[in-house]
Amino acid sequence: MAAQTAVPHERGAAEAGLAPVRRPVRSGQWFGLPVALLLLLAGWQALVMMGGYAPFILPGPALVLERLIAAAGSGLLWVHVAATLTEALGGFALALLVALFMGYLLAHTPWLERAVAPLLAASQAVPVLAVAPLIVLWFGTGLPSKLLIAALITFFPILINCIVALRGIPRELREMALISGASRRQMLRFVEIPLALPVLFGGVRTGLALATTGAVVGEFVAGRYGLGALINIARGLFDTPLIFVALIMLAGITLLLYLLVSLLERLLVQWEA
Repeated sequence: MAAQTAVPHERGAAEAGLAPVRRPVRSGQWFGLPVALLLLLAGWQALVMMGGYAPFILPGPALVLERLIAAAGSGLLWVHVAATLTEALGGFALALLVALFMGYLLAHTPWLERAVAPLLAASQAVPVLAVAPLIVLWFGTGLPSKLLIAALITFFPILINCIVALRGIPRELREMALISGASRRQMLRFVEIPLALPVLFGGVRTGLALATTGAVVGEFVAGRYGLGALINIARGLFDTPLIFVALIMLAGITLLLYLLVSLLERLLVQWEA
């Protein structure tokens, strides 16, 4: 069964006596990132120098770096980073499990998708920031409310990508697997999961970035720890460099998660060029 319903790229390569197609490794594919960062820092410093802004309005990169080192050295910054990362990953995991289950169900039940899709689309018109106070009121100011807020903002992109990925599998491949005697579990394992992964990973990348945003929204509404709470504290103290530190850490977390998902995609979806 596995040999009959293998991914077409790998099966064709095996029949031709060739190795599976691997993604080409581009030596300069990450070169643009440090260049873009250097240009951003140079433009930031030039803006501060030409505008003559006070540090509490627009601090320079050197002042923000100094504040970052001080906050990291005290250990307080890492407490807030750990809180936001825990909330984001927990909310993402919750949204992923529910979205995969619902996506599979809706993709295989057209009438149910037609009934539920308008409700899901309408729910996206309500900003999470408007719903967050209610969630905090119902579930308290602890971790569960932050997880739910992060999951809510993450759920929809993953669900849509899951449905699109499953619906995009060619009907001929499904029919071939059924003719070969594939069971529902074998169809899922050898046909649907491998062919849906490339599209699904697009939703995972988007979902991880939104999960961080959802965690920060929850911390803005009610939170003692987390980078969102740190921004609230720094804003009350007019500590603008600390606000920049929190924003930089948020961008760093999002970039790190994006790179990890890209690495995982490269390992699991090796037949994609």
